[in-house]
Amino acid sequence: MGFEAGPKSFDDIWIEYDSARSAVDQYGDPLQREHMQCKWHVTPDSYGYSHLVDPEFINANSRSLLQRAREAQLVHAPQGSGVRFRLVTNWRLDRNDPLREMVGTRSGAMRLERLYGSLTDNSKAGAVRKAWREHLGIDEAELRLLARTLAFGEATDSLDGLRDQLDLLFAYVGLRRIPANQSAFPYDDVIFQWMAQGRLEFDPPGFRAICAREDLLGEAQGGPRVFGVKSFEHAFDRLEERCHSVLDLIPSFDERYIRSDADWETKLYPELQAFLLAAAKDQPRLRLALDAHVTLAFAAGSIINIKSGRQVELEQRSTGRRIWFADDAITDPSWPTLIAEILELRNGQPDLAVALGLTHDVSADARGYCETALPTVGRLLILKPSSGSGAQSVSGGRHAFELADAATSAVRAAKPDGVAMTHLFIAAPNAFTFFLGQRQTALGPVRLYEFDFDGGRGRSYTAALTLPCGTTNP
Repeated sequence: MGFEAGPKSFDDIWIEYDSARSAVDQYGDPLQREHMQCKWHVTPDSYGYSHLVDPEFINANSRSLLQRAREAQLVHAPQGSGVRFRLVTNWRLDRNDPLREMVGTRSGAMRLERLYGSLTDNSKAGAVRKAWREHLGIDEAELRLLARTLAFGEATDSLDGLRDQLDLLFAYVGLRRIPANQSAFPYDDVIFQWMAQGRLEFDPPGFRAICAREDLLGEAQGGPRVFGVKSFEHAFDRLEERCHSVLDLIPSFDERYIRSDADWETKLYPELQAFLLAAAKDQPRLRLALDAHVTLAFAAGSIINIKSGRQVELEQRSTGRRIWFADDAITDPSWPTLIAEILELRNGQPDLAVALGLTHDVSADARGYCETALPTVGRLLILKPSSGSGAQSVSGGRHAFELADAATSAVRAAKPDGVAMTHLFIAAPNAFTFFLGQRQTALGPVRLYEFDFDGGRGRSYTAALTLPCGTTNP
């Protein structure tokens, strides 16, 4: 790894991966190296495909970012694979720019099937290809090789937010933590000192040695072992870098979409079950990092259920507390509670649907799906926080645990006599969904659904996993 070294305009940070723990690209092939160019703009704005051919976008006089990416690709990834060149900026991709539709929402990498979604230049995708080809003076085949290596990332956290994230990472890897009440942050200064000394590249032993000399080593935080499950990759926080063991399910997905619907039951659940049972076998207290679909978060809870005798902490990517567990706080009467509403959809039909919207309201989408695709659903239970759906509706682990209890009680109370199946439509933090999954036995047979947030498949729901596995409607 290193910084301020490498191909021009992609030399801010680079990482070379251990072949045994390498990341994968958007098509599941191993990544050997990743080069990042970080661009910070004082004022917020957005950018699109035309900015990449404009030298002024990177404060250059003559060579655009795309030209420099092409030069780097020819040297480091002539076959168009194995290396990624990522632009990281606090500007966002313009929602109305065609480039936004071509960038994968999980990997941030270019999706070739979207860039080449049309055969001619008389389309949005064609206009992008034409502009880039003519700017670079290359043909379609050469552009395809370059495009596969490109990726885009947003860095919109505040400096204080980034410092909080670093503090957790320092605890995992054994670097000295800096208390939040201290203004001085030695990691900021040491980078400039290393750059002045010409120390720009490090292998693992060398990096540990220099951190020891700078008095940056600390005690690795004691506590639970960390196990990761991922069905997508966070752009700047790979689970392999801080987990004892990781179950990588990404090859079963194309971005958010599972490649084969049958894999939920025949492949993913068995692999998840084997991984978590092995993780919990000798660990009375463990921590889970779930960079995974809502279905897998619920399934994980059903495996390490509430009667398992295991204390589980969950890493929650949120604007509040990062590590959530069932007793991480004292109950606060001001926390939002759940409000229940029942809609009768079809008389005499046995199934119950549940629209559980903590982070955003899913009731309209769930109702529309039930009315058009689930003829056996007779009743829809809508559950929302009393404060309204939103990112701040769940305060932490204990609150999530209590909300999962309340949701379970509401579902059981709303079930018609002889209910055959409960259909779950969930928008909530994964920690809450895990806690709800721990109560799957009390809920009875359930079927989970995934929503098409990206809009690539109609912005509707698709059925995912049914639990217990093998359960079908009579």
